[in-house]
Amino acid sequence: MSDSIIIIPTYNEKENIEKIIRAIFSLEKAFHILVIDDGSPDGTAAIVKRLMNDEFTDRLFIVERKGKQGLGTAYIAGFKWSLQHDYEYIFEMDADFSHNPADLIRLYAACHDDGYDMSIGSRYVSGVNVVNWPMGRVLMSYFASKYVRLITGIRIHDTTAGFVCYRRQVLSTIDLDSIRFKGYAFQIEMKFTAYKSGFSIKEVPVVFVNRVEGTSKMSGGIFSEAVFGVIRLRFDGWFKKYNKKQKS
Repeated sequence: MSDSIIIIPTYNEKENIEKIIRAIFSLEKAFHILVIDDGSPDGTAAIVKRLMNDEFTDRLFIVERKGKQGLGTAYIAGFKWSLQHDYEYIFEMDADFSHNPADLIRLYAACHDDGYDMSIGSRYVSGVNVVNWPMGRVLMSYFASKYVRLITGIRIHDTTAGFVCYRRQVLSTIDLDSIRFKGYAFQIEMKFTAYKSGFSIKEVPVVFVNRVEGTSKMSGGIFSEAVFGVIRLRFDGWFKKYNKKQKS
């Protein structure tokens, strides 16, 4: 039994999913993986189920959903599943190798060894560590994070990062059903909520590499949701009561 599970949302990731699973399972630390597949028509789920049945019966799991329901709802489903199955460290990670599997060890260490409640694989905590992104997208992402810091006051450089480790207590304290955003603003909302709840957050510098295989799910609408959603988060921050971290 592992104390850690990595949630990987998928939609049409047949080129990457087996490779990322094998890369994670080759690490020196034993992780489990939960794939949340939103009805991928390319057979992503079938690949995962083959690996589950043939090789990784007790380490690999899948939740299949009908149709594209949004990144945020995929992670919420994964969080709830992971809490029900008693994992202590719960990770978010992309399927497309934009997040280096080897960095999972460093995110885990920030929480397990250093005692932080949440660790973030940060592209911007030590400059701009992004490879093979178009310059326009780099600038949009970088200044979006700057904008979030300015509006919310949250002291995180990479607020839209999707490479995260949570201690169990963070996700069991947050009211997951109250998280409203479904796109990449979901990432901002989760960090803001953890921050308002009093949890300690560590940014771990990572290098983000644009996908080589498969198709990006990023769109301008995703970023606009993030930009305008931040104002609503800030407004909520004045009036909303957040569940607070319980001192041990």
